[in-house]
Order: sequence, then C-alpha cells, then structure tokens
Amino acid sequence: MATNRHEPADTRSMGIVHSALRRDLERTRMVLTDQPYPDPTQRRALASHLTWMMHFLHLHHTGEDVGLWPLIRAKNPSAGALLDQMDEDHRRIGPSMTALEEAARAYREHDSVREDLLGALSALSDVLLPHLRREELEMMPVVAATLTDAEYRAVEHEHFVAPKGLRELGAEAHWVLDGLPPDGREVMPAVVPALPRFVLLHGFGQGYRRAAVRRWGTGAAARVPSLHVSMVREAS
Repeated sequence: MATNRHEPADTRSMGIVHSALRRDLERTRMVLTDQPYPDPTQRRALASHLTWMMHFLHLHHTGEDVGLWPLIRAKNPSAGALLDQMDEDHRRIGPSMTALEEAARAYREHDSVREDLLGALSALSDVLLPHLRREELEMMPVVAATLTDAEYRAVEHEHFVAPKGLRELGAEAHWVLDGLPPDGREVMPAVVPALPRFVLLHGFGQGYRRAAVRRWGTGAAARVPSLHVSMVREAS
C-alpha cells in the first residue's frame, strides 16, 4: 500500500475484487459441468452463493456509479469518453445479472434447469469479463493519474465499506482473500480500519470455509485461485 497519501491512488484493490469474481464464475462453470453434478445440498449452496455474488456486484457497480466515476468525471474531463463506456458497460451487464439470479433461484429448486443456469452464466461472462478487463487495464490507470491515494481511500471507505455491516464485510473479506497470493493479501486488509479488520479476519474465517466446501466441494473447482486479469482469455 502507498505510504504517502499524496501519491497517486493505489487501485490494486479493484483488480483483486475482480479476480474474486472471475474465480467464482470459473468455479461455478466447473461445478455445473463436471460430474457428478451437485446434489441437492450443494445445489442450494451454489444457488445461494450466486445470488449473493450478484448482490455484491450490484453494490460494487453502484459504488462506482455514485462515488468513483462522478469524482473522476469532475476532476478529469478528458476521461469522459472512457467513463461513458463504463456507464454503458454497467447498463449492458445489469440484465445478465438479473437473468443469472433468476436462473440460480430456479436451479435451487430443480436440477433440471442446470443447463439454463449454465447459459445464464455464459451470457453474464460474455459481458462482464471484457468490462472487468477494460476497467482494470484502461480505467484504473486514469483513476491513479487523477486521484491521490487519500482521495481514493476516502471513496472506497464511503461507498464500498461504510454502508455495510460487520457480518456482510466479514463474508466479503474472506471471499476476496480466497485463493489470493501473498502480495494481494497485503493490499486488501488495509481497506478496513484496524479494529474491525481484526474482527473480520479472525471472526468469520471458519464460517466462510464451511460454506465454501458446501458450494465447491473439495475437488478441482475448490482449488481455482483468484484469477488475475492476465490469467483469463475472453472469447473474441
């Protein structure tokens, strides 16, 4: 993390969150396509997690739309075209998120719609993954050139941390850290102040690990690491 708050924004946390999203999209695909297919207990756990993940993604996009992007637009008018692309991406992704939520709820009740869920997963990936790549490789350098680290941390806290309760942040913290290499683990905890950070890191880990086994099992899907943008090739 940057030690001088006047240095350019350290935006690595954004890519780390995106890497968790990519990881669980891939884990979901594997669980749904590798036999044996999920039993009812795993099916319910997977469906609940997908619903949670779409809720998380909605809040994540809202934080950008309400907090981060308007600040960049005000301080850096030359970024307008790229910010317009971010807004358009979010509008295109929204319906696919809703479709995945609906498919997950149906799958929770009936294994017969597994292929429908796979289709919704593929449709979301088609629009979400290129957006995550563009945001990391094109938008985040603009953010770093526009905001100081102090300004970026203030936006993170106000729009991505403060609106959430301790339990919600605890679930998110261990989800983000799952499969993350050591250099990333040094970045994320500093997003949260010291006292709640201790509670998050030490009070919710066991519950997260139990839930992860329920949805991913203990096979290959559970071993998929956090997927950095450089590790993923999207279909052209």
